Amino acid sequence: MLEVSADKPGNVNLVVDFEGTRCEHFLASSIAAGPSFQEAASRGIEIADKKRSLADAGLGDLIKWGIADIDQWQHGGNTLLGTIMLFAPLAVAAGMTPTDSKFNFDFSVLRRNMDLVIKASTAQDAVEVYEAIDIAKPSGLNGAPDLNVKDKNSKTRLINENITLYEVFKIASSYDDICSEWINNFPITFDLAYPYLINELKHKDLNSAIVNTFLKVLSEHPDTFISRKVGLEKAKDVSVGAKEILDLGGVENPKGKEKLIAFDEKLRKAGNDYNPGTTADITAAALALTTLSGYRP
Repeated sequence: MLEVSADKPGNVNLVVDFEGTRCEHFLASSIAAGPSFQEAASRGIEIADKKRSLADAGLGDLIKWGIADIDQWQHGGNTLLGTIMLFAPLAVAAGMTPTDSKFNFDFSVLRRNMDLVIKASTAQDAVEVYEAIDIAKPSGLNGAPDLNVKDKNSKTRLINENITLYEVFKIASSYDDICSEWINNFPITFDLAYPYLINELKHKDLNSAIVNTFLKVLSEHPDTFISRKVGLEKAKDVSVGAKEILDLGGVENPKGKEKLIAFDEKLRKAGNDYNPGTTADITAAALALTTLSGYRP
């Protein structure tokens, strides 16, 4: 909810919509996904208490559950698929991770638990994520080198060849940063976006901190949603635009703000192919870590 409320360039926010997808669709989606994350945390607690195995975390089931509930509660299309994929293992790991008396998490332990859960994923998890994708119907999925989600035989192969969700995401990690985060223990989220956001919040309002963090991630990591649609070189051009805004002082600087407005208009005129959706998902994950570390707006 915090992520969509910030006026990030090229994304749906409180002021600007896409055709058929508006802010209220994202807000409804974020509420609808709540029960699946409560269940994810509960499963994590059960794993920590030795009442459930790592392989029985059911990441695929949790992702499909969240996406199915979202589909029932709004009609704006795919809103949070990437975010749900990032949040599911994070929520399970949070349930597994002990906290101190002030409910502070040791993020090194959280990351270690998340890595354990992800690597214990199963072929059934992979099938259920494919089914979640069937429900969400995201764009930009053409051209997968193997196990294409649009190939009807892929789900059968996943089971017959015992290909786990971790292995599926490993295949896609070279061209999709959501999958890359899974495979590499969330380096963009934990090592770039989260610390940058925390620092921004020390001396800036929430909206400015979120927008600048979004720009920081985009400036250093060309958005893979854009690159899958229009190519890596054009995605790199978008990253250059984000860096130019930060070099001018970011959203709070008058020149940076002016450049941001022009950048936003340029992305929107180019259509949905230039929506930095993956960057928004990672920004949301950084906000999740921020709330887990005790931040309250």
